[in-house]
Amino acid sequence: MTASDTIAAIATAPGAGGVGIVRLSGPRALAIAAALCGREPAPRRALRAFFREADGAVIDDGIVLAFPGPHSFTGEDVAELQAHGSPVLLQRLVERCRELGARQARPGEFSERAFLNGKLDLVQAEAIADLIAASDLRAARAARRSLEGAFSRQAEDIAAELLRLRIHVEAAIDFVDEPIETLGLPQVAAGLQRLRAALEQLLQRAERGRRLRDGLHAVLLGRPNAGKSSLLNALAGDARAIVADVAGTTRDVLREVVRIDGLELVLADTAGLREGGDAIEREGMRRARAEVARADLALLVLDARDPEPDRALLEEVAREVPLKLWIHNKADLLPAPPAGDGALYVSALTGQGLDGLHAALRRLAASGAPEAAEGEFSARARHLEALRRTLQAVDAAALELEAGQLELAAEQLRLAHDALGGLTGRLTADELLGHIFSSFCIGK
Repeated sequence: MTASDTIAAIATAPGAGGVGIVRLSGPRALAIAAALCGREPAPRRALRAFFREADGAVIDDGIVLAFPGPHSFTGEDVAELQAHGSPVLLQRLVERCRELGARQARPGEFSERAFLNGKLDLVQAEAIADLIAASDLRAARAARRSLEGAFSRQAEDIAAELLRLRIHVEAAIDFVDEPIETLGLPQVAAGLQRLRAALEQLLQRAERGRRLRDGLHAVLLGRPNAGKSSLLNALAGDARAIVADVAGTTRDVLREVVRIDGLELVLADTAGLREGGDAIEREGMRRARAEVARADLALLVLDARDPEPDRALLEEVAREVPLKLWIHNKADLLPAPPAGDGALYVSALTGQGLDGLHAALRRLAASGAPEAAEGEFSARARHLEALRRTLQAVDAAALELEAGQLELAAEQLRLAHDALGGLTGRLTADELLGHIFSSFCIGK
């Protein structure tokens, strides 16, 4: 398998439909399309044609579109055969393309070729898969902005400044006997501070984008019988979890995808936290703590009638979770919720306070700035890790520069530049590319 191969695949979703598309890309794409329909299609003009077997028998009729490279999605010659959406007919068209010199495309190979031919960077290529998989309109819009380069442009601007500072430090190494001020290193230190601020801002935006893409991973925590399972059922709008007055009813982690006004929550109900319990209940509590380690948001459920005894335990368990929301459940059992204490009082049983809970969840999903969510781009865990490595290396470079260790500062700046280059694919290993594109659809 080489880049000089012509590849073919069904580009529409599995199953029957009104229209199905077979896509070709590579040096023989236009010749194969011409052989199938008996005439050469004009660039970027729809041609009505009959797709034929080698003996002239008609496979199907439809539309042929030709996109000569480099002005195509992949940067190569591309042809699209639009036929009726019968899986049998589409598969026969792919087989006929293979008989004429194409091979079956690997998953994601069309997008991979677009990346390798400079039509997309790696973040944009991944945004295609995110756009296809978007579960709501906000996530789709965020993926669209990444595909248009909103994320990449910010990363490239930071990379350009990082490269400028790196060159300055490496040039100064040859003049270590000169005064620091003469070498301009105080300006480099100030530049690193500005760079760090820009990286932190980009990381925060990428965090929000990752939540839009993956949904917010939220975990319900509380003592036994605090009403966690009832709250899960109320948010899910269905009796997903068993509810009983017996303490320790929930023994394992129960996950449910909940959508609130376009916000997707992967909500995990966990075993009640307390001292003691039998062996099964203790295992449930261990799994609850393991779930906390993966959570973006902790919903800390207290009994509204006596919340204080549980607060210290929940604070200790959830101390590493980035976002927290304290919920006083069973508010229907109070004569009246206390006024002015800022707590969120709800009743999973009656629905009291659930509108306020929904609003609080929306605010947290946008990290306190819901109006900014419409301007975000999609991001992945890989992107966050690359940005964190870049930030760590920039911090290390600033420390080495302060200590006068220019060689070590230059090395840390190189590491930062490499980490940021891995984000967009400017500097990355073939193994990483293969892993990313293998998760794509066959026809992308």
